[in-house]
Amino acid sequence: MLVMGSDKLVALNEESLRNKIYNIRGKQVILDNDLANFYEVSVKVLNQAVKRNVERFPREFMFQLDESELIILRSQIVTTNVNWSKKRFLPYVFTEQGVAMLSGVLRSDTAIKVSIQIINAFVSMRKFLFRNAEIFMRLDNIEKKQFYQENKFELVFKALETYKPKQGVFFNGQIFDPYELVSKLIKDAKKNIVLIDNYIDETVLTLFSKREKEVNVIIYTKEITEQLRLDLKKFNLQYDPIKIKEFNKSHDRFLIIDGQVYHFGASLKDLGKKWFAFSKFDKDSLKILNKLKEMN
Repeated sequence: MLVMGSDKLVALNEESLRNKIYNIRGKQVILDNDLANFYEVSVKVLNQAVKRNVERFPREFMFQLDESELIILRSQIVTTNVNWSKKRFLPYVFTEQGVAMLSGVLRSDTAIKVSIQIINAFVSMRKFLFRNAEIFMRLDNIEKKQFYQENKFELVFKALETYKPKQGVFFNGQIFDPYELVSKLIKDAKKNIVLIDNYIDETVLTLFSKREKEVNVIIYTKEITEQLRLDLKKFNLQYDPIKIKEFNKSHDRFLIIDGQVYHFGASLKDLGKKWFAFSKFDKDSLKILNKLKEMN
C-alpha cells in the first residue's frame, strides 16, 4: 500500500509493518525510529511531539527500553536503518494505543494515514495470535521463549502450513472459519475423500472444486434429488468428476481424508449457520470404509 507524504511516497504493506512489531514486556510494540521513518519525520521531532504532550502517553501507550531489552532487540534485527552505535539514548517503543495517539499530536495527513495502517497491522497480529492460540499452547517452553524473545513469527507460520486441528466448536455467525477449515482439509487431500452427509447441495459440491487433481471423491447421502443430479452433472462437466451414492444408514456426518476421519455435528451445507462441533478420530476409518463396502 502506498501513502502519499509531503514530498514522496511511503511504501507500506502488511508484511513490512508486521516485521516492525516486536513483543516486549508482553506487549506488541513498535520502535520510535521505525515510526519516525513511516511518518517521514526525524526521531527527535517525534519524541519532542511526545514530550509536549506527555500527559497523553502513559506507560500503557509508550515506554523506554532498558539496556537488556535493547541488547536482545539488537541481536534479532539483522537489517535496519537504526545506527545503534550512534544512538545516545535508549529508544522508546509505542503500543497500538500510543500509535493512535501519535497521529493526533503530529497533526499531519501522512501521520493519520500511516497510523491507520499500523493500527490495522496491530489488529491483524492480535487476531492471528488469538485464532492460533492452540498452536502456541502446543509449542514447548523453549520454543515459546524463543518466539516471544526473538519474534520468530515464521516459526508459527511454518507450523500453520501443516497444522490440522483435532477438535473444536464453531458458533453461528462464524461463516468463514468453518468454511476455511473444511477447505483446508480438502486442499490437503492426496488420494481419496469420502463424505457421508445426508443433506447435499451445490454449495457442498463447490467445496470439492478446491481439491488437487486426481483426488477421488465419493459422497454418500440420503437421497439424490433431480436437482442434485443436475448440479452434479454440471459440476462434473467443469471439474474432475465426483461420485454420489445413496446411503441412509448414517445419522452423523463424516469426512474421511486419506484415511483420517473427521466427525461434524452439522451438514457441510450448513457451515456457520448454527453452533456445531467437529472432532478428528485417530482410528475407525477402515471400519467405516469397510461397512460402506458391505452396503454396496
